[in-house]
Amino acid sequence: MQQKADDPNGMVPDESPVALLLIDVINDLEFEGADRLLRHVPAMAERLSDLKRRAKRAGIPVVYVNDNYGRWQSDLNKLIERCLRDGVRGRQLVEALRPDEDDYFVIKPKHSGFFSTNLEVLLEHLSARTLILTGIAGNICVLFTANDAYMRDLRLLVPSDCCASNESEDNDYALSLMRNILKADTRPSTELDLEQILSEARQDTR
Repeated sequence: MQQKADDPNGMVPDESPVALLLIDVINDLEFEGADRLLRHVPAMAERLSDLKRRAKRAGIPVVYVNDNYGRWQSDLNKLIERCLRDGVRGRQLVEALRPDEDDYFVIKPKHSGFFSTNLEVLLEHLSARTLILTGIAGNICVLFTANDAYMRDLRLLVPSDCCASNESEDNDYALSLMRNILKADTRPSTELDLEQILSEARQDTR
């Protein structure tokens, strides 16, 4: 992974033409209808955990984009702590996908990861013009984030096995919209060659 030099604050941020976004996966799943979503979460979390490991090996930065659940004082540690309590339905999800120290974290107040957040600034800082969008719910926050990314002329990949919605039919319809309208690549994560995606993204930025 290339790095930017001479940061005045002494920090050297990562630079990559591709970024992996995990949307609302730090989630206690304690809301109405979450029992239906929970049916799809284990398989999704397993695939996404594998994709994240592959992305980090390839030098692709990982960005968590997470709802603040109406708590404007929320931070990463507080969100994780709440989700890992005994009896919380989302505990298994968060245990599988909890952030590493070198991951990025963006709090969002609404559905889209771009609305009233610093995500766009962070992506510019990383020089990322290709986004791999994952998470929950596929037909809400992933879809809204994908729409706003498309409006910013960003290239999109939304692996079909790395996002989940309450109903599989709704998830499939959202993937169809992103594929046909937003020109997203929706192949499953197992079919994604991350090195090739990086190479193509580097060529696009020249």
